[in-house]
Amino acid sequence: MDEYLAEVPEGRREVLVVLRALIREVAPEATEGIEYGMPCFYRGGKLLFAMASQKNYMALYGCTENGIEQHREALGKLNCGKGCIRFQRLEQLPMGAIADILRTAVGHGE
Repeated sequence: MDEYLAEVPEGRREVLVVLRALIREVAPEATEGIEYGMPCFYRGGKLLFAMASQKNYMALYGCTENGIEQHREALGKLNCGKGCIRFQRLEQLPMGAIADILRTAVGHGE
């Protein structure tokens, strides 16, 4: 994971480091790895979350659709898929809602 982050442009690296810390807080037992060219977090050998710096945005994967819908108002105009949130800057992320969405996903996987 550190190698991936070292290759990401500085501004984006800072964002992914913040997300990494949040994921570690929500799922401290998670292990890290790289899959599909993205930093991933696993629990019990099962993929829990992933994050990536794409060409036009950054993304957080592994969020449940239910968790995203519960926080739709807080997420505002962010581009959200069934299990991901796409964004361009850290300031766009309502971190309290992101933490809740991650907690929902962790609980959902149990």
